[in-house]
Amino acid sequence: MDPVRQVEGRAYPWGAKNIDTDIIIPAHWLKTTTREGMGKGAFETVRAQPGNIFDDPRYTGAPVLIAGENFGCGSSREHAAWALGDMGIKAVIAPSFSDIFSGNAFKNGIVTVVLPQEAVDRLVEVARTDEITVDLETMTVTTPFQDRFTFELDPFRRECLLQGLDEIGLTLARDTAISKYESAVADARPWIAVGGGHEGIAVEGAGRT
Repeated sequence: MDPVRQVEGRAYPWGAKNIDTDIIIPAHWLKTTTREGMGKGAFETVRAQPGNIFDDPRYTGAPVLIAGENFGCGSSREHAAWALGDMGIKAVIAPSFSDIFSGNAFKNGIVTVVLPQEAVDRLVEVARTDEITVDLETMTVTTPFQDRFTFELDPFRRECLLQGLDEIGLTLARDTAISKYESAVADARPWIAVGGGHEGIAVEGAGRT
C-alpha cells in the first residue's frame, strides 16, 4: 500500500446521500477476485445516465470524491473500495460513512474524511471549478479560496495511511518482535515448537492396565 500524506486535485462534486455498495459496484462484478479493472464497473448504473458526473471530462482522474451522508451503506463487499481505488480515488469526503465501508477503505489506502454538511456543501461548490487538498499530516481539507476544514481520524489508521502499512506490512514491521517471541516459546515449551504433538513426552500411567 502506498503512503498517503496529501491528496490534491479535482474532486467529483457529487454530494449524493445514502449511496450503497451496490451503487458503487453492482453485484455482478463480485465474481472477480482481482482489483484490476474494477474501476470500469464503478457507479455503473449512474454512468448509464446521460451527462453523469463520472464521465464528465472535467473530472477525469479526480482523486477525491465528495458524497452525501451515509456513504457506503448496504453490504460489506470490499469490492466497493477496490472499485474506487481502481478508478483513482484516494479520498472520499462525506458527513458520515458506513463503518464497514470505512474500514474497507482504510485497508485499501483510501482516506474517509468526515465533515459537517455545511463544509461538504461548500466543497461541492468549489470542486465544480477548482481543486481541493486533503492533508493527512495537518488533518485539514483546504481550497484555493482560503477555506480550511479540520477533520478527525483514528490515530492508528492515520499512522498506517501515512506510512503505507496494510495488515501484511504491519506484520512485517513487527518481524523482529515476532521472531523473539517464537524463539522464547520454543525454549520454554519445546513440544509446541516440534509441532504441537506429544512425541517423546512420558505420560504418567501410560501402558498400565
